[in-house]
Amino acid sequence: MLTELKYDEKGLIPAIIQDVNTGEVLMVAYMNETALEKTIETGFTHFWSRSRQKYWKKGETSGHVQEVREILPDCDADTLLIKVIQHGPGACHTGHRSCFYRNIKGEEVAGKVFSEGEVYGKKDN
Repeated sequence: MLTELKYDEKGLIPAIIQDVNTGEVLMVAYMNETALEKTIETGFTHFWSRSRQKYWKKGETSGHVQEVREILPDCDADTLLIKVIQHGPGACHTGHRSCFYRNIKGEEVAGKVFSEGEVYGKKDN
């Protein structure tokens, strides 16, 4: 199946990260072939940062790692659903459990679960 995956013109494939126990979508990030291989080899999510142009292991700074339980390509093989156990209180660098904590009006629908200032050394929003 790995050879059938369809990466975009930049060699990336979107990865939807979902809590294996609750079904909550925690985040969306991008992987290239190497990041996916690292994820499979280690059992923890690794991504390609489009803004920093480098690999990163989720939780390398915060300790809030994601333990992979299952990787599912979609029917077109151009998106991955990765079911994880989220270690630590949250996945979002803003201090929320999920990156999807606002509605379309910009209203917060889920509160913070940790202080990003304490975890990352930057000011909380």
